[in-house]
Amino acid sequence: MRAVVYTKYGDPSVLSTQEVGKPAPAPNELLVEVHATEVTKADCEMRSFNFPTKLFVVPLRLVFGITKPKKNVLGLYFAGEVAAVGSEVTRFNVGDKIFGSSQLKLGGYAEYLCVPEHYTLTTQPKNISHAESASLTLGGLNALHFMNLADLKKGDRIMIIGAGGSIGLHAVQMAKAAGALVTAVDHGRKEDMLRQIGADDFIDYTKQSFSNNAEKYDVIFNMIVSTPFKSCINMLNEKGLYLMGNPTLSDMIQTKLTNTFSTKRANFSFASETVTELEALRNKVESGD
Repeated sequence: MRAVVYTKYGDPSVLSTQEVGKPAPAPNELLVEVHATEVTKADCEMRSFNFPTKLFVVPLRLVFGITKPKKNVLGLYFAGEVAAVGSEVTRFNVGDKIFGSSQLKLGGYAEYLCVPEHYTLTTQPKNISHAESASLTLGGLNALHFMNLADLKKGDRIMIIGAGGSIGLHAVQMAKAAGALVTAVDHGRKEDMLRQIGADDFIDYTKQSFSNNAEKYDVIFNMIVSTPFKSCINMLNEKGLYLMGNPTLSDMIQTKLTNTFSTKRANFSFASETVTELEALRNKVESGD
């Protein structure tokens, strides 16, 4: 079968299409014919071994390979059709159209991959394509996690920093579905698209600092590593919540101090990406939410 392979860390030129052996499923695994895979920022970070948050560099080197990658086929999120099942598989059948995460097995950049049935997998939404299903998983699961933490009510004001990224895009739609008033912060080229999916206000960070905005928010959701912690805290209402998708060590320390000494709150808990959450996400898509 064909796969996009890399054998050393570097820029996109280290990727090449090669013929590799087709995998066979273990008793608890599915063999999936991959119809689409999502190329994520995480894939690019693993390929180059250049991560924005340096806190986990040493353990990541041990997991992915110290001098060269241990696993040569990237691809965390995919959509496809079950081609074969192991003898112990009960959740899926041959022919099922599924989507989800291959987790640290990776392998989505190939025609076939094997994944354990207990991984974060479920049947695809019936009203979207393989490609749309593949692109839903990362952004949708992480946005769902943080918007559940936000617990938005109708009329709440939320600022989403990095609203035009995969997670931000889904968060904007979920916030609007909850009845919130959404201020999106991103590059000006994304304004029309973000307003089309529901943003009420837009701030182009290339032209003005979002922190110069006099508005106070019930929730600020930030996906950008370089965002100053204090600036976001200062823009919250007295009982407001600051959510971080890419916290630094400094952010983590300041979160503890804020939650101890202030009425404002901060949270950087990472998404678990569970089957239950993926099924909830699928149901939201199928229902039109």
